[in-house]
Amino acid sequence: MSGLVALLDDVAALTRAAAASVDDIGAAAARASAKATGVVVDDTAVTPQYVHGLAAQRELPIIKRIARGSLRNKLLVILPVVLLLSQFLPVLLTPLLMIGGTYLCYEGAHKVWARLSGHHGASHADAATLLDEDTIVRGAVRTDFILSAEIMVIALNEVVDQPFASRAVILAIVAVGITVLVYGVVGLIVKMDDVGLHLAAKPSPGVARVGRGLVKGMPRLLTALTVVGTAAMLWVGGHILLVGSHDLGLDALYDGVHHLEEAAAAATGALGGVVGWLVNTAASALLGLVVGAVVVLVMTLTVHRRASRTADGTTSLRGGAGTGGSAGAGARPGSGAHPAGRADRQVP
Repeated sequence: MSGLVALLDDVAALTRAAAASVDDIGAAAARASAKATGVVVDDTAVTPQYVHGLAAQRELPIIKRIARGSLRNKLLVILPVVLLLSQFLPVLLTPLLMIGGTYLCYEGAHKVWARLSGHHGASHADAATLLDEDTIVRGAVRTDFILSAEIMVIALNEVVDQPFASRAVILAIVAVGITVLVYGVVGLIVKMDDVGLHLAAKPSPGVARVGRGLVKGMPRLLTALTVVGTAAMLWVGGHILLVGSHDLGLDALYDGVHHLEEAAAAATGALGGVVGWLVNTAASALLGLVVGAVVVLVMTLTVHRRASRTADGTTSLRGGAGTGGSAGAGARPGSGAHPAGRADRQVP
């Protein structure tokens, strides 16, 4: 009997240890996911633009295909690579993270510049009216690959001290959880106007008012997501560079921000913790904006200028060949179903 009791005690101890391990993995996955907030919000803001202008019945199938491609990116390509790096070449993680942080700063600063200058460029909606679904999905999955890599590297940096098996499980949970969250929210966003139109047609004035509000609110929601995503990218990217430079032994910026944060916290009493965090966040975002602006300038003077010259040369050659039939040259079969996108729908 004593042997049975001892066995049951061992089983109970193992169960408690397993439960604690599951709790630890869950907490670590949540912490790692939270650090990637900036990229996640930006991913959520960008993706609906890929299906804008397409037939309403094709929106969710295309989003589903993009989500599957995103999950393949994370689980079959990015996860094995970052796990191997963390196990055998951990010294590369900080530089890789800083490269990713610089990319986030560039993306954020580029969006700020586009907004200030009014040069928004060709939208995904314009491209969607000219490209077939397979091309749209491939383009979206390529863009997602960059964002997914950022998410996974940022998440890895939060759990790099975990054992290899736990690290793999945590990152897999992060990959699946963030993919489901992002594309679930995207699906809700792109169908929000459909739900609104359905409700707006109801005889009840209150329900119809809610429906019209949903339709009118969708552009504002996308704008808000873009603004929040841009700010978050500058903040996260700048903070990655700040901490990374400290890890590499370049302490001047990190120490300066840290002292400023401590001084702000000490001067504001009970609100010190919040004010200190805000100071650190603002400093990180400012650093991200400055670094991003420098990268935007370099890219504009080099890569983008060469691409513009190439495009101008191609246009000149085409122009010399004649302009006949140009009115319908870019159209694809069946594109007339929604020629101007879903914005042309009339709200009852």
